[in-house]
Amino acid sequence: MRPRALLLTMFLVFGFWLITQKADINFQSVFRPAHALWSGPITAQGAGFSTDEQNNIDVYKANRAATVNITSRVYQQDFFFRVYPADGTGSGFIINEEGQILTNNHVINGSREITVTLSDKKKYPARVLGTDSRNDIALLQIKADKKLPFVRLGESDNIQVGQKVLAIGNPFGLEGTLTTGIVSSVGRSLQGDNGRLEGLIQTDAAINPGNSGGPLLDSHGNVIGINTAIYGSQTASGQAGSIGIGFAMPISRAKAILDEYRKTGKISRPYVGARTIFVEGDLAEALKLPASGGLLIEAIERGSPADQAGLKGPTETVIVGGYQLGIGGDLIVAIEGQPADSQDALQRAMLTKRAGETLEMTVFRKNRNQRVTLTLGAAPERF
Repeated sequence: MRPRALLLTMFLVFGFWLITQKADINFQSVFRPAHALWSGPITAQGAGFSTDEQNNIDVYKANRAATVNITSRVYQQDFFFRVYPADGTGSGFIINEEGQILTNNHVINGSREITVTLSDKKKYPARVLGTDSRNDIALLQIKADKKLPFVRLGESDNIQVGQKVLAIGNPFGLEGTLTTGIVSSVGRSLQGDNGRLEGLIQTDAAINPGNSGGPLLDSHGNVIGINTAIYGSQTASGQAGSIGIGFAMPISRAKAILDEYRKTGKISRPYVGARTIFVEGDLAEALKLPASGGLLIEAIERGSPADQAGLKGPTETVIVGGYQLGIGGDLIVAIEGQPADSQDALQRAMLTKRAGETLEMTVFRKNRNQRVTLTLGAAPERF
């Protein structure tokens, strides 16, 4: 064998031995271009979800199956008086295994047909057990052939600004969507379809059309509010989109409604039976009333709670600024210990009250303040 051939053979044998001894050589690195266009994923040893991420996942898994999609159908007429169906969508959540569901009143208001779609895509017709338009809350019932998953209702009286919240719903028909954020403020007011909504929770968790009626949850997975409304910008479809300002009705309002339904089998709204007008300042002084003002009683319904409590209506009428005004009756200056400082003071005081409960008032009568206790009556809504 020639010396050159012998040297070549020895080099190849040595190279083979070297490769077999270094099993951890990365052959891909040998043939990879010097400047790769991408890099593969790197998984750190022992890496997983952060504590906050795992909390999001746990809360979602615990409540997703109990969050439902609600389709409400109304029938409308076109220009030629032809009737056609129009569907609206929203969210809701199951509160017990028998299939009772909480949602917003505006999600189902005026509908002829209501369909609930569960997370497993099964659909059920729903009937309305009761509504409370003052708090934009509705209670529905479906009849399923099995026990249903349900959420747990928490407490909303001690919510803190800055605490974490999670919203689940069906925005724009995208079922089972989770968004997270914080409580941005509490005690907010907003004009609703049936008057002002008071005491709302403000959150920056993204809430969009279709989220209405879905649960707002705390980090323990308990429902603390019902997603209700947003301030938003217009989308291409003409609907409002989230800009980080959403509102939820505190769950304490819904729990009061549920307690009434459990006890009486119905939901009613309380009423006083008195018509009032807010007066203050120069007008109040001209009527020989305190300048700080209050709600001047203009009329009392015979036999109403106001009548039974002994509240006094006007004894004469005067013309003020072109308007007829009843005077001589009681001026309500405080309700439940709070000043009656606006036209909606009485309505605000009754937001957390149910029929049969009492309302404490202070009235200005015959140049002095007197306390009056009134038992609220029931003005039935739609069942």
